[in-house]
Amino acid sequence: MAPADNAPSVAHSAIRALLSGGDRRGIAKSNRAREEIERNPALVTELAALTDDPDWLVTQRALDLMEKVARDHPARIEPHKTIFIGPLAQSDKWEIRLQIVRALPLFRWTPAQARRVEEILIANVSHPQTFVRAWALDGLATLAEGRPTLRPVVRRHLRQFEASSSKALQARARHIRARLAKSAAK
Repeated sequence: MAPADNAPSVAHSAIRALLSGGDRRGIAKSNRAREEIERNPALVTELAALTDDPDWLVTQRALDLMEKVARDHPARIEPHKTIFIGPLAQSDKWEIRLQIVRALPLFRWTPAQARRVEEILIANVSHPQTFVRAWALDGLATLAEGRPTLRPVVRRHLRQFEASSSKALQARARHIRARLAKSAAK
């Protein structure tokens, strides 16, 4: 009997099983999934498909792995990068938004996509969740290194972060300023 057209592949099922279970604070067996993907880069396609999983934790963990793989092997994730500027960028789950804002600066974008990236990062600099805000500004600062028009926006938010009562936002602002100063000195 032939498998149904909509049946998940064995690899898809195996990767999904590694990303399933636990609660929002856990990573399930994401490290094992990453090892499998490192051994078999073709599994990136299966991983990308899991960003549309009905279980939001599987989606979040798939995005997290895509971001991690993109840091080491951007070309492997490049064909799937539009996932990060699609509907998931508007998720009501801060954990998903965090993965989105961390991944956005890792890619080269077309001009239209770059505008969408900027919109996402600027919107998330004001997100209620501190980590999302911090990483959105970090991503925006990374983009501003090549886009001078973004620098005033980054500086304004840096001042807000430095004046914040949040130690995490203050620390991220210091890190960003140090990185920008180092970049300007080159």
